[in-house]
Amino acid sequence: MPDSGAAARMSDVEALMWNLEKDPHLSSSFANVTVFDTYPDVGRLRARLLAASEIVPRLRQKVVAALGRLAPPEWREDPEFDIDFHLREVALPAPGTERQLWDLASTLAADPFDRTRPLWEFTVIGGLEGGRAAMVQKMHHTITDGEGGVRMSVQFIDLERDAPPPRAEDPAGSLGAAAEAATEAGRSPTLLDAAVTTATHNLRRQGELARWGLATATENLIHPSRLASVPADAAELVRSLGRQLAVTDERRSPLWTERSLRRRFEALRVPLADAKAAATALGGSVNDLFVTGAAGGAGAYHRLRGADVDELRISMPVSTRSDKSAGGNAFTPTRVLVPVGPDPRERFAEIHRRLGVTKQERALGATAVLAGVVNVLPTSVLVRMARSQVETVDFTTSNVRGAPWELYIAGARIDANHPLGPVAGTAFNLTTLSYGGNLDMGLHADAVAVEDPALLRACIEESFEELLALA
Repeated sequence: MPDSGAAARMSDVEALMWNLEKDPHLSSSFANVTVFDTYPDVGRLRARLLAASEIVPRLRQKVVAALGRLAPPEWREDPEFDIDFHLREVALPAPGTERQLWDLASTLAADPFDRTRPLWEFTVIGGLEGGRAAMVQKMHHTITDGEGGVRMSVQFIDLERDAPPPRAEDPAGSLGAAAEAATEAGRSPTLLDAAVTTATHNLRRQGELARWGLATATENLIHPSRLASVPADAAELVRSLGRQLAVTDERRSPLWTERSLRRRFEALRVPLADAKAAATALGGSVNDLFVTGAAGGAGAYHRLRGADVDELRISMPVSTRSDKSAGGNAFTPTRVLVPVGPDPRERFAEIHRRLGVTKQERALGATAVLAGVVNVLPTSVLVRMARSQVETVDFTTSNVRGAPWELYIAGARIDANHPLGPVAGTAFNLTTLSYGGNLDMGLHADAVAVEDPALLRACIEESFEELLALA
């Protein structure tokens, strides 16, 4: 069936990501490096992706600006959609090491999208040592988030190497309906269409503002002396907004102070069963363990470079997805200070406590509405505001759940899946994707902020080893 999560317009949060990308440091594109045991059948993959583009409309749609930026941009059928522009093949030069693959992947991930076309690219890479191959799957965050991307991949992933092709759909069934919907979405709107949809969107936005009481809350945030005269629940909302959306102090790292567009990618892997056992023994979740491992590695890196630090601030998305759609975004960004000291047990206990508090922040439900309010600001003002908030964050983490069993793409077995999450103005992004009994991690670093990414990877690996030993 066509993806029910596909809307005609971006959400306010997606529009915010789109507008902020005028500054390349704030790019929200993400990618994934999939390592295969052999070279996939590209013709077969092409056919599957072409079929997927009929089921998931976003894969055939481009972005069209709304009237006067008073509403989010629209998704509209690209009349010049060409599957061969989005699916490409390249080969690594000899000897085809993983280091060469990681360097190519970070280069591909950093290339900006053509904003006049659908916002995704798959690059099949041959020549990897050992007769292996790989694929870099890059997607703009406005299409979907990490969890939605995993669901979207169901359209071209198999459970066995020689899986038969999917059954052809009845032309009048879901594929036909998807094509019909895409055609309607591609119809050029009249000025009246644009005015009506813009007005409707703004009425809805005003209703959301009223429901959350955000106009009053924002005013009190600017003038905190008024908090004593407002009800307790409203005061707590204002404090929550301040903690999550109006941080004023700088990032905590004395080392990671510079920012650039240079990128370096490192990969690491942790056995999932061991991670679960350690998390259970410590009284928390796998996500608690993941963040604790990242924080421990970051702290060890600082100590090895002669810069002791007690805490660092991380940015971490919290999923709000409640349906089974593959398109769209359903997450709220959060910020939290995490301890980075050398004792793994103490660090885990405190991070478990702090993450639990952060996930209960009242401001999290207001993020989407506030995004709609600030989107009408001039881009220069919007970018300046965003940069001031990003400068409070040291690094980013994200945890995406994948499949626990072996998967195949076009006849090739997936041996590893390492994410390249958006760095977005921080020192690095560490994202983990569970797959086949492992936590496959991708360390995507700003190579100027983090002068020795290989050392940081080694510190993070050692941090996880210490945690797993506690099981």
